[in-house]
Amino acid sequence: MKIQIKSGAELEAMRVSGRMTAEVLQALCAMTRAGMTTGELDAEARRRIAAMGAKPAFLNYHGFPAAACISVNDEVIHGIPGDRVIQNGDLVSIDIGVKYKGFIGDSAYTVMVGDRFAPDALELVRATQAALADGIAQVRPGARLSDVSHAIQQTAEGAGCSIVVDYVGHGVGRDLHEDPQIPNHGRPGKGPVLKAGMTLAIEPMVNRGSAAVRVLDDGWTVVTQDGKPSAHFEHTVAVTEDGAEILTAWK
Repeated sequence: MKIQIKSGAELEAMRVSGRMTAEVLQALCAMTRAGMTTGELDAEARRRIAAMGAKPAFLNYHGFPAAACISVNDEVIHGIPGDRVIQNGDLVSIDIGVKYKGFIGDSAYTVMVGDRFAPDALELVRATQAALADGIAQVRPGARLSDVSHAIQQTAEGAGCSIVVDYVGHGVGRDLHEDPQIPNHGRPGKGPVLKAGMTLAIEPMVNRGSAAVRVLDDGWTVVTQDGKPSAHFEHTVAVTEDGAEILTAWK
């Protein structure tokens, strides 16, 4: 495992791509509503990214056919946008990456659409968002990578949810997926020591029911095996001498 340490100039470039990513994701979340299709969200992502002079980091990545991963309800990650109509009460997880001048920002957010939610949907979304925050709170020089993983697991499972173990967070920078892999579960005090200049995409994927997942026949969309809902939140984070800097923070 070779974890890249970004220079000051590289971190500044990642701040730019991170801000772009946050701006696009925030706009997509704000426009998500019942009656529109997931394909419309993807078209808007493409339009906004192109207007910035940037590129969608996901488009054609290992053959992925869209600029955004849009996963609805029991879809965990990697949902392919298309003609699916979003309904009142849906949970819509939007995951995007923006590449600008060679560096990538990566971020995800789960939107609760309308007002007809399943009884436990709000608890799921809150638990996943809190798990991300608690994982990021562990980021500092000298901490171990599994301190992040353990904090995420404790928060999610403490809320009665389950952690998806088959998919993980990752390093990010010039490439969408760099070392290290960042599981969302594990014992603290293990794994690589965090150092200033590391850039990490931390992304808990949390299910309301079982942790078990499967991939649909499209080869991309990951769904829960029991059909219960899932949520996904993600930020690109830099390790600094002062702790964590969230590069994809919303304004």
